Amino acid sequence: SNITNLVNQPYQYGFSTNIEKDIIEKGLNEKTIHLISKKKQETEFLLQFRLKAYKKWKQMSEPDWAYLKFPEINYQDIIYYSAPKSQKKLTDLSEVDPELLETFEKLGISLTEQKRLSNVAIDAVFDSVSIATTFQEELNQYGVIFSSISEAIKEYSDLIEKYLGSVVPIGDNYFSALNSAVFTDGSFCYIPKDTICPLDISTYFRINDPKSGQFERTLIIAEKNSQVNYLEGCTAPQYDTNQLHAAIVELVALENSKIKYS
Repeated sequence: SNITNLVNQPYQYGFSTNIEKDIIEKGLNEKTIHLISKKKQETEFLLQFRLKAYKKWKQMSEPDWAYLKFPEINYQDIIYYSAPKSQKKLTDLSEVDPELLETFEKLGISLTEQKRLSNVAIDAVFDSVSIATTFQEELNQYGVIFSSISEAIKEYSDLIEKYLGSVVPIGDNYFSALNSAVFTDGSFCYIPKDTICPLDISTYFRINDPKSGQFERTLIIAEKNSQVNYLEGCTAPQYDTNQLHAAIVELVALENSKIKYS
């Protein structure tokens, strides 16, 4: 059958990228939270947001209502931060490690703006960090903000403080509390009033480290009478170990606005 043929096909995205990494030792406690926040140079608001979520998570129990069989998750055996080692803040795509660019090219995701084949701006996330966001300047001409959520936390703290956790509260469920405590990157998009975003917005997540989890956080805010299309994708190599992926996407669609999410 077609389904059998599909299942038996080789997994073309199963390769891994051999790259030097900066990691926080596996395990989850308040020290882990402080280290994540420090590495990402976050505001005090974000540190307190994380600590509050961690305390809430410790009071909650993992859900057991789903009829699924999988090994028990050892949350102390997970790396909560793994990022390609970089000596400086990247200001241009030309500064991104060629190995990382090649990884996304293999996945069919070109981060070279000159090679744009479709009307899509991309935020590429590798393990715990965003490595590149394309077409920011073009979008800025329309007042549209598109960046990694890490950048937004520093540059647009008023919007972050107003809307982060407004759709999916910290205490909504066990995994929302976990994500709120340890999320490392994801995308942020703000579309101003009466604006149709000129490009589709896309985030592509690549999990590379076999022992790390990926806890991305995406926040999209569409002001009154605005519109945006958002697409999200994720792949990982084939490893013998299991990887935990616990994400949150918050879509804030204000009066008469439209967000298409897929």
